[in-house]
Amino acid sequence: MTTKKQETQNKMWGGRFEAAPSDIMQQINASIDVDHRLWRQDIAGSKAHCAMLVSQGIISPEDGQAITQGLDLVANEIDEGRFEFKVELEDIHMNIEGRLRELIGDVAGKLHTARSRNDQVATDFKLWVREACQDACDKITSLQNTIEDLVEKYDDHIMPGFTHLQVAQPVTLNIHLDAYWNMLERDRTRFVDCHNRLNQSPLGACALSGTGFNTDREMTAHMLGFDGAMDNTMDAVSARDFAVEFLFCSAQCGLNLSRLSEEIILWATPQFGFMTLSDDWSTGSSIMPQKKNPDAAELVRAKTGRLNGNLLQLMTVMKALPLAYNKDMQEDKASVFESFDTLSLCLEAMTGMLESATFHKEPMRAAAESGYATATEIADWLVRNLDMPFRDAHHVTGRIVKMAEEKNCQLDELDLSDMQAVEERITDDIYEYLNCEKAIESRLPKS
Repeated sequence: MTTKKQETQNKMWGGRFEAAPSDIMQQINASIDVDHRLWRQDIAGSKAHCAMLVSQGIISPEDGQAITQGLDLVANEIDEGRFEFKVELEDIHMNIEGRLRELIGDVAGKLHTARSRNDQVATDFKLWVREACQDACDKITSLQNTIEDLVEKYDDHIMPGFTHLQVAQPVTLNIHLDAYWNMLERDRTRFVDCHNRLNQSPLGACALSGTGFNTDREMTAHMLGFDGAMDNTMDAVSARDFAVEFLFCSAQCGLNLSRLSEEIILWATPQFGFMTLSDDWSTGSSIMPQKKNPDAAELVRAKTGRLNGNLLQLMTVMKALPLAYNKDMQEDKASVFESFDTLSLCLEAMTGMLESATFHKEPMRAAAESGYATATEIADWLVRNLDMPFRDAHHVTGRIVKMAEEKNCQLDELDLSDMQAVEERITDDIYEYLNCEKAIESRLPKS
């Protein structure tokens, strides 16, 4: 006697089989707990496919109308939380088709004419990743806008620029923050490129070699907003480089956010004192009442590990798969979904942290003045005014810095006679270039 579970299975794919899968096989085979997120894309793809079948005379207009109306009913059930997702139906595609059959009868089976789950899932996944790329771009732009506001608000705040986390040369806060704006712009355009590169439709490739039905792949491609149909049907169902690229874009953006997080963490310490995070984006200690911890920044920094790991996971899955579709590729979505959620959260958190942060002018200026940040200006002055080879000027300046260290003073606090003891041709106009503003001005782009 055939059980209800076996009957449901067999209606979908099981004519070849006499028994239902074991419980463990069902668990490892099912993906509905992950790919239910594709329901909107699956219904959109099915509607486009149905319209094409009608247009090409493959199914009747009446059947097409029944299928389309049934899909609308399924969409409403899912949207309103009334849909029962069934593990025994494996994935979102079978769950929707199974419910469609319950609603409109056997005509639902005509929807899968000239289509395979292989091209169906590739199409759904591309549609989802395409939307995810746009969402990432929007959130990056929002963070960039926040940085632009900070650049305008703190345009006169002088701070030290660092190399090796040692004071290097004086810069301004807006130059420092603008560096992250540019890093984020590259992140944004990477997502744009990913979106544009993936925007070819796999639908109509069927299992791997197309179909004998007179389908119109360009019609479905354009209905779904693709630029066109993929040229090679085997490539269409087996390619997941678009997912790998999305994961790379996410990991790279997370890497940049992690670097900014590290700076926020340092700048918010009493030792730096460059900024204060608002209470909204800080936490306290269970034992030390004085603590105000930058936990949001620390978590953004840490979540880079998830983004990197997801990229490596899918690359490892795909690294040796023969053409065309293999069930290994069912493991493509969890990592992409998680990276999307993680990056979205990190971008929103970083935007919130910076929007409410306060930067402190005096500690930044003091730090810029206390680390011999204008030493390079002395070397440049020697080159410009004394025609000294730079390597010689570098050596002379190093001796002057050493003298300042021994006297426990800053460069502009040295007497002219002290500097002339190292290089007798130095004149008092060198002090003009030991000013942080002058040093920064001299390095601005020349028109």
